[in-house]
Amino acid sequence: MEVSVKKILLLTALSSMLLAGCYSTKISMSMGNMRLITSSANPQDVMDFASATCKDDFYEGASFLSKAGNEYRFKCVKAQENEVLVPIPGTSIPVANKAETK
Repeated sequence: MEVSVKKILLLTALSSMLLAGCYSTKISMSMGNMRLITSSANPQDVMDFASATCKDDFYEGASFLSKAGNEYRFKCVKAQENEVLVPIPGTSIPVANKAETK
C-alpha cells in the first residue's frame, strides 16, 4: 500500500510540474508606466496578467500597445489621464466594480 501512495504522490508532483511548464508569463521590463511582458500563455491570460500588474502599481489598468513574437507591450493608465484602456485584439478587459460615491 505504501508503494502505491508514493507512486501517486510522485505522479501528482510530476504532472503539476509539467502543467506549470506549459506556459510562463513574466515582466521582462518595467519603465515608468510601460511594461514589456514575455508570455507563451493565451492572449486573454496575458491581458488579465497585465491588468492585474498595473492595478498592483496603482494604475487603472493596462492598455495594449503591440506584440512581437511572445513579447507584449503595455502602457499602464491612470484614471485622471482620460485615456481609454485598449485590450489585445480578441480579448476583453474585466470591468472592476467601483465604489459608488455619495
